[in-house]
Amino acid sequence: MNHYGAQMMRHWQAEHHQAYGELREPTKYFTQLGEEIAEQVELRARSLAGVAPPGEGYLGRLQRLNTARLEAEGAIVREYLQQEPEAGETPVS
Repeated sequence: MNHYGAQMMRHWQAEHHQAYGELREPTKYFTQLGEEIAEQVELRARSLAGVAPPGEGYLGRLQRLNTARLEAEGAIVREYLQQEPEAGETPVS
């Protein structure tokens, strides 16, 4: 399980007791959720980073890519943390 999955698992344990308790395989669920979040962060970071401007040096590129990743991660994780599990729709796989 990656750090996104672990973060979501801790969040559900603290904030969504009932939905968490309904999961038959929480480790599997949060492993998959963490992978989904990581993929979304990567896609958003690539989009935010855009194309390198002409003459961009190593440090400029590093700053552009790191900034894009941090912005993407903050936005995506916030979106997932704000989602409420819906009754009867909680995955129990």
